[in-house]
Amino acid sequence: MEIKNCPGLLLEGFSGYSPLFLRRMFNGRKVSHILPYNAPEIDEEDQKIFMQNRKRISISGVQEKYSVLLEKNNLRLTEEKEQGTYILKPKPHGLQKTTMAPANEHLTMQIASQVFKINTAENGLVFFSNGEPAYITKRFDINDSGIRLGTEDFASLAGKSEENAGHNFKYEYSYEGIAELIRKHVGAWKIEMEKFYNLVVFNFLFSNGDAHLKNFSLLETKNGDYVLSPAYDLMDTGIHVEEDGFFALDDELFKAWHWSDCRINNTLHHPCKEDFIGFGKKIGVNENRLNKLLTPFLVEQKNVEDLVKKSFLDNDTKSLYLKHYNERLIMLNTC
Repeated sequence: MEIKNCPGLLLEGFSGYSPLFLRRMFNGRKVSHILPYNAPEIDEEDQKIFMQNRKRISISGVQEKYSVLLEKNNLRLTEEKEQGTYILKPKPHGLQKTTMAPANEHLTMQIASQVFKINTAENGLVFFSNGEPAYITKRFDINDSGIRLGTEDFASLAGKSEENAGHNFKYEYSYEGIAELIRKHVGAWKIEMEKFYNLVVFNFLFSNGDAHLKNFSLLETKNGDYVLSPAYDLMDTGIHVEEDGFFALDDELFKAWHWSDCRINNTLHHPCKEDFIGFGKKIGVNENRLNKLLTPFLVEQKNVEDLVKKSFLDNDTKSLYLKHYNERLIMLNTC
């Protein structure tokens, strides 16, 4: 694959990682965007190495994830008793357009960070020796000294697991319910609530239908208190699966019925601006701040199209990604 844009920040004119991305992701080390492995399913010997690595990673989720560290200027899979500082996610299996999944997640994370100023885990694309892309992200729960920071996802905070709540435990909740947990467990909850609000609106606007309880977390600070972690696992899931709703959680925004007439009356019964305003008020966002927070999501952001064009999606998927964005933008502005 010929690379013309930085596989990290999507800056034009780079055949590898840009200096700015290297500083953010690898502390300035000159790291190659090519891994010394073939994709796991390509090479039998490499597949054995990946399978051994998978046994050691403790990150939750069903997608295959591998633990990676930086040795001098080279990325490699961790070995026994080593602490990885990066997570590698090859293409998943069993989805539509599966080869586009790493680029989809990378693009969506970059849009969240660059366009909407959402705090996200550092991330980029990396390429196996055979040219296949994978998504790579820096672990935010391990500091520069290698010390593991406390994290709690919201399934844990809600007391939900597959054992006590069944296979669908990650989805049986509402975003208002998550907000209540933020108020309960975060001292400076008003600041973190605005970050959470932005993330909920972003997930709607960019068709992230997998923003479930385990994809939100609290992170311990150096002072020992907890804040909302950097955002992670953001992608347009509608590209890969057929979806029949607008939110990941079964109860959607509200614990009890609180929808506007706008949602009731429009033909698709989709949420719109008034619903997100009502949601913001419900979770305790200052009313004087709501319009300021919501406005960037209501206007067409030209930088979105620019990043899509520079992304590593193929042309058909770029068109589909922008189609989904524009459809949700219209929905948001229906009222």
